[in-house]
Amino acid sequence: MSKITIHPTAQIASSARLGRGATIGPYAIIEDDVEIGPYSTIDAHAVIHRYVTMGERNRVHPHVVIGGLPQDIDFDGATTTFVSIGDRTVFREGVTVNRATKPNAVTQIGSGCYFMNNSHVAHDCRVGNETIFASNAAIGGHTEVGNKVFLGGGAMVHQYCRIGSLVMVSGTMGVLQDVIPYTMVMESPARHYRLNVVGLKRAGIVGERYKVLSMAFRRLKDRESIGDLAETPEIIELKRWLSAESKRGISSFLGTKKNERGSE
Repeated sequence: MSKITIHPTAQIASSARLGRGATIGPYAIIEDDVEIGPYSTIDAHAVIHRYVTMGERNRVHPHVVIGGLPQDIDFDGATTTFVSIGDRTVFREGVTVNRATKPNAVTQIGSGCYFMNNSHVAHDCRVGNETIFASNAAIGGHTEVGNKVFLGGGAMVHQYCRIGSLVMVSGTMGVLQDVIPYTMVMESPARHYRLNVVGLKRAGIVGERYKVLSMAFRRLKDRESIGDLAETPEIIELKRWLSAESKRGISSFLGTKKNERGSE
């Protein structure tokens, strides 16, 4: 059985559960009701607050704070809410992740993600797998971020927005409305301007699948239906995403004045 390594200055609560091979660095703090998965590393001065669960082989760098109280002035600190993290996710220096606001609700982060320094995940958010937040990127409460998304440095996403899978958001951008899967956005506030060609190629979406998706993008920009397009996995996901509830509306396209829901 692999040994758990704990620096003598670390503070580990009695009910915290550490998986085999876990490493806890100097002055790290792990509170009650925390579960750290096997072979995960919690570096110096990191704080893992109560009600956080993380899978295996995660890396938490110095001065990260996970599971802090939500930044919501109406939140009752006695409410039991959670943070759930998958496997192989990296949190660089100064990252903050807040737990949810409603009883038994969860702020959820998937596997294989990479959060660069000083990025932030607010309360009640859901972040998919293999997503990257560049330095100082932040998402507001109740935001949904799909798989394999890239948020550029300093990008700020308004609460309740949805960012579809395989989206790339340019740095220093304000995202005020939903971003359609597979696309790139620029300007501030964000506007769609093309498909995420590099990301799609890396994901194996090429050839006929790419052609159909490109046609869908053109139709959406022109406010036309995509209902008759070939049912590729991407078109199925687009239809599902577009039919789901949007609380913020959908970002407009470059060259248009209105978004897909018809608001300014």
